[in-house]
Amino acid sequence: MLFAAFVVSLVVCFALGARRFLLGYPPASESRRHLAPREVALLGAATDAMFPSGGAVPVAGSDVDTPGYVDVWFGLLHPGKRLQVRLLLVLFEHATLFFWAPGPRGWRRFSSLSLQQRIEALRGWYASRSFVRRTVFTALRSVLGIAYLGHPTTMRHLQVAPYVIASPVLDADLLYPPIGRSLDEIAYTAADRTPASDGTPIDLAGPVDPRYAERPL
Repeated sequence: MLFAAFVVSLVVCFALGARRFLLGYPPASESRRHLAPREVALLGAATDAMFPSGGAVPVAGSDVDTPGYVDVWFGLLHPGKRLQVRLLLVLFEHATLFFWAPGPRGWRRFSSLSLQQRIEALRGWYASRSFVRRTVFTALRSVLGIAYLGHPTTMRHLQVAPYVIASPVLDADLLYPPIGRSLDEIAYTAADRTPASDGTPIDLAGPVDPRYAERPL
């Protein structure tokens, strides 16, 4: 009897664990090459809570595509570093089993909490007396911050979006590929070289780079 009860308990615990860790997430977009649906859900929920509407920057976390940014970033990361970030996301998604969020059912996974519960949960990490918890929070904030601050909408509001610049092709452009690319992806040859800039200052009232410009409705 005891052994049967143990087996049943084990099966129930396994089923509940599988449901919490794997099930109930909306399917991820087919454009996501590296992120699982659970990671997409956590990143979106955490960005909303880290950068809620009405903050110092008038861009809410829901206005930026953090999962899209991180998905591209994952493609550039070393596999070992990518694993570390994945473990960080798993930790925040399920740490509510040990650090309950305020309010009803605060033990639910992070992405299933209400916005206010998520904000309070992050505040608990930020203000914790534990140095380890504060350090882990800083790691998550770094991941979300680079996606949030690097988004075109945020950069326009902060007035740091790059301008349209007529960039000459110089000798150095023939030697180095774009950042994160291999040497065989150097875009220019000697025939592409142009005269150096004439020194005309950038027009600060001019248009920003099309990739950062506001899209028409």
